[in-house]
Amino acid sequence: MTGIDRTSTVAVVGAGTMGQGIAQVALLAGHRVLLHDALPGRARAAADVVGGRLDRLVAKGRLGATEHRDALSRLVPVESTGELADAALVVEAAVEDLAAKQTLFAGLEDVVADGCLLATNTSSLPVTAIGGALRLPGRLVGMHFFNPAPLLPLVEVVAGAETAPSAVSLAAGTATVWGKTPVVCTDTPGFVVNRIARPFYAEALRLYEERVADPATIDAVLRECGGFAMGPFELMDLIGQDVNEAVTRTVWEAFFHDPKFTPSLAQRRLVESGRLGRKSGRGWYPYPADGGPGGTADPGHQPHTAEAALAPARVLLRGGLGPARDMVPMLGEAGIEVAEGTGAAEDTGGGDGGLVLPDGTLLTLTTGRERDEPQIHFDLAADYRAATRIALAPGPGVHADAVAHAVGLFQALGKEVSVVNGVPGLIVARTVAMLADLAADAVARQVASAEDVDTAMRLGVNYPLGPLEWCDRISARYVVDLLEGMHAWYPTGRYAPSPGLRRRVAAQEGVISS
Repeated sequence: MTGIDRTSTVAVVGAGTMGQGIAQVALLAGHRVLLHDALPGRARAAADVVGGRLDRLVAKGRLGATEHRDALSRLVPVESTGELADAALVVEAAVEDLAAKQTLFAGLEDVVADGCLLATNTSSLPVTAIGGALRLPGRLVGMHFFNPAPLLPLVEVVAGAETAPSAVSLAAGTATVWGKTPVVCTDTPGFVVNRIARPFYAEALRLYEERVADPATIDAVLRECGGFAMGPFELMDLIGQDVNEAVTRTVWEAFFHDPKFTPSLAQRRLVESGRLGRKSGRGWYPYPADGGPGGTADPGHQPHTAEAALAPARVLLRGGLGPARDMVPMLGEAGIEVAEGTGAAEDTGGGDGGLVLPDGTLLTLTTGRERDEPQIHFDLAADYRAATRIALAPGPGVHADAVAHAVGLFQALGKEVSVVNGVPGLIVARTVAMLADLAADAVARQVASAEDVDTAMRLGVNYPLGPLEWCDRISARYVVDLLEGMHAWYPTGRYAPSPGLRRRVAAQEGVISS
């Protein structure tokens, strides 16, 4: 892919935080950059901010003195859109208001040449609607950068219904030349990242609403067992509860109230009460004023962690452990004898087996279904060796001694243990399953390629694995079985496996039909 020539002029309209970041990226790629904002004087102030950032790069040894001087000479704040006439690319990063963006681009068409590529940085509005009134809608494309733009590598390149393939190719090529990683997608609500990421927040909120565990415990399990960089509650506080809820509501409404995207009443009440997160001093966690810029979470909010317990000397392996199969050698290394039960089934990846504890209780990976025997479910881990925490949920009628044995077993493997209330899919497994389901659905609908979906989720929101890569690792069959169990428990349609996910199972199992 080829991007616009570095000798060409790039204009950035909107001089807020995102506009400043995009201007910096284009500037360091060698372009002359025109920076404009509708508010008088704001473009000049923003140019000063960008200049200050470049000064800091020099101080850190990341930018040479000559490059610094040349870059500053190419940054030009302008007060009128009429001064953008020679731009080869205009990137809009203005307020998220459809009418305002439509008016802006209509005005730009009267200024720039017909060959100028027009790009919107919108994160939530339809690119098709923004370009709907343009004389040449084929040249309008979405270029959704992630904040902070100079640091985060992902750019979603969004093709509207009328966007020309050449415009998509040029935008993607330009992002690549600028040192970014573009993913190309169609104009769908939330694009890739904001569409597929919804369950990361939604499932945590549902678990909280059902009183499965408190926010600190859910966050800890998803970080220390799931491998996510941040837990959903602390991330919502960082983003801002109002911003996060608005994105969820926008996607839900755009999908005509699809139950997979249903917003949370608990989060709505948080927003209504003004508990917006770090910026307000309190969200899911309190942020003391003396905690630094934006505050840091009150250390008094700690996850539930079980007290030390003795591990069983011996367990019986019945069937296979599916995605948790790596635990078997770990148990032996920890000095716990693993005997194989008679008639043990082949481990096909479905997770239908388990470890029989000394009192006969079955310790099993969560599958989303209940069984007619005493059992303790444990959660899915991104990597059972690397995980430092595991969640356990005792079923009805399980004796306290069995719970203690299960806790001790995982402690012997070097894990902290959080005992939570029972719920189908527990914490990590249901989150990963829903992420995989939405990812498979997006690919089936040709929103983006499977590779681009996984890339977007790893780079855009720092997931430890792409959802489809994760799905393949634990097996699509396990994911579908878990969701079907949850769908039987919650028959609302939220957890019904998508056709795209079912096709992935068929492809893996070699039973695709014509």
